[in-house]
Amino acid sequence: MSLRLNRRHFIAGSAGLIAMHPFSARAAGNQAHLRLMETTDLHVHVFPYDYYSDRPVDTVGLSRTASIIEGVRAESTNSLLLDNGDFLQGNPMGDYIAYERGMKEGDMHPIITAMNTLGFDASTLGNHEFNYGVSFLMKSVAGAAFPIVSANVVKEMAGSPTEDTTLVPPYAILDREITDGNGDTHPIKIGLIGFVPPQIMNWDRRHLEGNVQARDIIESARAYVPQMKEQGADIIVALCHSGIGEAKASDGMENAAIPLAAVDGIDAILSGHSHLVFPSSNYDEWKGVDTAAGTIGGKPGVMGGFWGSHMGLVDLLIERDRNSWRVLSHTSEARPISRREEDRSITPLVEDYAPVLAAVQQDHDETLNYVRTAVGKTAAPLHSYFALVADDPSVQIVSNAQMWYIKDQLTGTEYADLPLLSAAAPFKAGGRGGPEYYTDVPVGDVAIKNVADLYLYPNTVRAVKVTGAQVKNWLERSAGMFNQVEAGATDAVLLNPDFPSYNFDVIDGVTYQIDLSQPSKFDREGEVINPDANRIIDLQFDGQPIDPDQEFIIATNNYRATGGGNFPGTGDTIIFEGPDTNRDVIVRYIVDQGTVDPKADANWSFKPMEGTSMIFETGPAGAAYADSVEGMSITPVGTSDSGFAQFRIEM
Repeated sequence: MSLRLNRRHFIAGSAGLIAMHPFSARAAGNQAHLRLMETTDLHVHVFPYDYYSDRPVDTVGLSRTASIIEGVRAESTNSLLLDNGDFLQGNPMGDYIAYERGMKEGDMHPIITAMNTLGFDASTLGNHEFNYGVSFLMKSVAGAAFPIVSANVVKEMAGSPTEDTTLVPPYAILDREITDGNGDTHPIKIGLIGFVPPQIMNWDRRHLEGNVQARDIIESARAYVPQMKEQGADIIVALCHSGIGEAKASDGMENAAIPLAAVDGIDAILSGHSHLVFPSSNYDEWKGVDTAAGTIGGKPGVMGGFWGSHMGLVDLLIERDRNSWRVLSHTSEARPISRREEDRSITPLVEDYAPVLAAVQQDHDETLNYVRTAVGKTAAPLHSYFALVADDPSVQIVSNAQMWYIKDQLTGTEYADLPLLSAAAPFKAGGRGGPEYYTDVPVGDVAIKNVADLYLYPNTVRAVKVTGAQVKNWLERSAGMFNQVEAGATDAVLLNPDFPSYNFDVIDGVTYQIDLSQPSKFDREGEVINPDANRIIDLQFDGQPIDPDQEFIIATNNYRATGGGNFPGTGDTIIFEGPDTNRDVIVRYIVDQGTVDPKADANWSFKPMEGTSMIFETGPAGAAYADSVEGMSITPVGTSDSGFAQFRIEM
């Protein structure tokens, strides 16, 4: 089988003639230009569509990436299309296939259908491939018309990696023909080896325990790469479903791209897993990579974003030395499918590649029916109209789902017996979004698309270990949402307009009051400005004052856990990094429960201030729920010039 052949140095495009890569133009008779195209972390995003919000979008979709792929192929003499894993799970189409339609022997998974349509040359397994279990995975990949490799996931572990029985082949060596600068063809053996974070054994323990085991990435590479060389591989490309992390190898690394690239014999590395872009300014100061040169650990490398947002491209100028090939020069880039403008609007840079859409159209239509169909029921309305002034059902269901998920994930670990709390914030709570920017899901059926109303962002679940003192300061940071109110004030403005609602974390599992007569301990950026302030009072766990030294686990999201918002107890306290988005967890929780009843439990409130009243704004539709807010007297007082409803709270 030969690589794709095209001797043109220019191609026709919408803007006229487009120059080909310099490597093609200057390749000599014993040299060739090889283009490696990468997709990574597709997560079943074939269509440019957000199934949660039930609308088209221009920032995702293999159908868009495919247009870039076909353009590169058209201008290439020799090219390979490679996927870097996490293709099987990650949006409602994946859930529909796994939970609703199922995979019987001989069925085709839509993402595999799309990849076959595009003519992928190989893929590796990502960690999310295991989310639905090993049986589902193997039935899904059985339809692939290309090899799928992974060297460090094994069914039977032996004394050394090369003696293991791996779940899928550890590597593939493609026997191809490559065209040199003179137009002559030569044989070439291209080796492709895949890796996945060994943390899959924690993330999907219930599916994998007793079925597979995972080895260290670097250990596996050092064993298999020499074997690939012995079998004649001229060029070896690592399909590394692992991010760019520390430069020094350590046992069991999750993000091992840099030390993996340093393994002797690996010529290029395709990275992923982190949902970031390389080369990009994200890595300008990162030790072990060079964004200008496009190298990871000294080897040409790329990371192509996520959900089809980019196509990674590594261009290699290789030279034939007798009967083998070596890399002479290289460039790397990640080509985007869209551009965010200064006003935050999105401009699409490519159109859909029609054959991919056509191949998966039926699955797309069935997924739309799925997301519009109820997956459970709610016995309480899920609204956020009063989420900033009282315990709230739309925040409560997020906390309930996070606790349900983390409790299961920590079962059997060293953290299983620590008390579990959950932090969640209201995302849709008016503000700059306007008077209609609120969550509002009525009692009754809950469809998957309603989850977008409950959780706006594609965050992933995290857990952190903190002390009782950090719990208190976490809440002190959240209490910056409120202005200081003098006792006896009449109609004081309650909410601080400069404090974003996504930083107003409510922590479930403890009870507390907020004393608004106190100043905020932290400023908007999270810096301490009033060290002696104590807005959080009567903070209790299990009916007793919280012990400042007691350890707790808090379920939260990756943004908060990694330091987003500059909250005490975050940044370096993560003990669990889940592979699942908070949205997916909420959906699974609703499916598991059948009917949810996330009535606010009033675990927090304001300290009473006799003779004091405050005014706050919310959406006009909130009037229907004002009487149901527990423990608080709320009365309407009018409408603001911007269309918000104004309510008074008597303290």
